[in-house]
Amino acid sequence: MRIDRFLSHMNVGTRKTLKPLLKAGRVRVADKVIKEAKYQVTPETVVYVDDEPIRYQTNFYWLLNKPAGVISATTDPQKTVMDLFAPADYREDLFPVGRLDKDTTGLLLITNDGDLAHDLLSPKKHVAKTYRAKIAGVVTAADQAQFAAGLKLRDFDAQPAQLTILRTDTARQESLIEVEIHEGKFHQVKRMFHAVGKEVLTLERIKMGPLSLPADLKRGQYRALTTTEIDALQRATQK
Repeated sequence: MRIDRFLSHMNVGTRKTLKPLLKAGRVRVADKVIKEAKYQVTPETVVYVDDEPIRYQTNFYWLLNKPAGVISATTDPQKTVMDLFAPADYREDLFPVGRLDKDTTGLLLITNDGDLAHDLLSPKKHVAKTYRAKIAGVVTAADQAQFAAGLKLRDFDAQPAQLTILRTDTARQESLIEVEIHEGKFHQVKRMFHAVGKEVLTLERIKMGPLSLPADLKRGQYRALTTTEIDALQRATQK
């Protein structure tokens, strides 16, 4: 492929803005300065721009700690999760894997890998999603049993879910819980608790398959997935 296409794909610039970069001698391959946009490279080539190595990637994977108040979408009149990305990291082909409600926080995978996204969201793959929630009401063993048996909701039957009670406060009539589900239907966790007569006050996704929300990743921050994390996600969808 042409070197300007290589660099454009890697978000270094557009083909138009790359021309002066090349002419200025700021691009090289090994020790050779490249000034021609049509210079041929391969995906395995390491291209240096201002002595910074650029390696070709087809797919990109980001872990975002979603804050409340933003939409899980690529475009919307309201602020979206994509608006949280720095210009150097933003790509038009990136999208969130699934949706977290506007007021829901926590782990959200952003990628351009459509195959992996499809598999992570498919109920047939049984990839677990774990949420921590504050609940209005005292969650009981009876609620746990109903979740474990699977709940019949208005438009679908929720698969069996593991409900863990972390803490209850009878004086305040509140509970802190974690729930693991294998689907990702619209408002699913909120609807499941509504089905047992309780209300979700706050909701945070803390895990998706083998991927956990890092304790040091602040709300609104994101980081690239490691190779180990990407491999683990891919293995989780092959079961």
